[in-house]
Amino acid sequence: MKRLKSVLLALAALAAASTSSLADVTVLGWPGGPEEAGLRKAAEAYNGTAAADDKVKLIFFNREGFWDKLQADLAAGSTEFDINLLATYAIGKYAPFMEPITLPASAKDVFGEKTLTTMQYDGKQYGVPTDLSMHFMYYRKDLIEKLLTDKDWQAKYAEISEKYLGKKLTPVDPDKWTWDDWAATALFFTKAVNPESPVRYGTVLQMKNLLFNMMVFGSLPRSYGANWTDASGNVTVDSPAYRTALELYKKLYDAGATPKDSLSYEFAETNAALGSGQAATALQWNAAAADLNDATKSPAIAGKIEAVAPPAGPDGRFTHIHGLGFGLNKASTHKDSALKFLDWLATADAMEIYAKAGGSPAVSDAITAKLPERPDLAKLGAFANAYGFVMNGATSANALSVYEAQAKAFTGYWAGTLTLDAALAQAQADMTKLLK
Repeated sequence: MKRLKSVLLALAALAAASTSSLADVTVLGWPGGPEEAGLRKAAEAYNGTAAADDKVKLIFFNREGFWDKLQADLAAGSTEFDINLLATYAIGKYAPFMEPITLPASAKDVFGEKTLTTMQYDGKQYGVPTDLSMHFMYYRKDLIEKLLTDKDWQAKYAEISEKYLGKKLTPVDPDKWTWDDWAATALFFTKAVNPESPVRYGTVLQMKNLLFNMMVFGSLPRSYGANWTDASGNVTVDSPAYRTALELYKKLYDAGATPKDSLSYEFAETNAALGSGQAATALQWNAAAADLNDATKSPAIAGKIEAVAPPAGPDGRFTHIHGLGFGLNKASTHKDSALKFLDWLATADAMEIYAKAGGSPAVSDAITAKLPERPDLAKLGAFANAYGFVMNGATSANALSVYEAQAKAFTGYWAGTLTLDAALAQAQADMTKLLK
């Protein structure tokens, strides 16, 4: 009897081990939306081609509180998942509990070097970048086309630019805009400045005291040479670059070029204002592209909206980029199999599958050429690798707190509760504490 019991226990253990090996790579993903849809399709494809002992299964935390729970689980050495979601602005928090990875050399051809940096910290690669966020400069094609051909409009444009910007400017194609060109265009299409404007506002600024709005704003000072820190780690936010950028936003706000309640605006309000047909331009997240040209969601402007990379400053043309991706849990008990999946996820085939299901990877032209149904991805990859940047310190453990500190100080200046000097001094002091 004892012998039979031992045999049965051994068989049960063998069966359990066998079952475990069939799904021994657990991937923790972001619940809901296109990211989950893309991950599910990718995992399904991988499981259809991989060896039995390399199959993956997916789990999802609740979206609310996701990052806090992830940090707690990683810090506790959880083995519930082998691979977990990462975000550029939080890698520094998770790095102590993650395993750096080495991706195949071909990953550079798939994503490009700048996109790969969104998953790097302290010089090491921590993940595969599966979804990228950046900013496009959206504009009304019909309005700009007339501005570029109508002599009377051009004369008024020169008059307005001289009055507000101190120089007579001539309208140029949006893909060649400097920030002054954009500002002049925004002022020209503002009824409070130009009563003959066919729309009420020249632009829509996201000025709410919100960390993500600082990401939108950041491309402007960066093009004037700004960064969070210098090569020695000293905080450099109190600089001519940030002063110029902050003053330009306030000039447009005070002139009525953006709605007066822009101090409460973020993504949704900006989309609504632009979608209403009452604004000529907006610096907005790439995720807005589909909705703005959807006739059912934005009937007033669908087919009239075009997007280019943000305007140029003296130091060049830049767009903030950050991404979501997947990396290896240091406590994983199936690292070899997990690394095999991550290597596969960094391939062109995997990213094509991921994108077709709704994900937003920044990938090469060779891949986007196979995705005619996703024209937004062609710009995403091209702009990321031509103009993408990550501020020094923007992957650190306190990156989100830095954005929050900037939002508090800068919104205070735009709202008139802080002087420019006070706002920059406050941001400088807070950032120094956070990034020391």
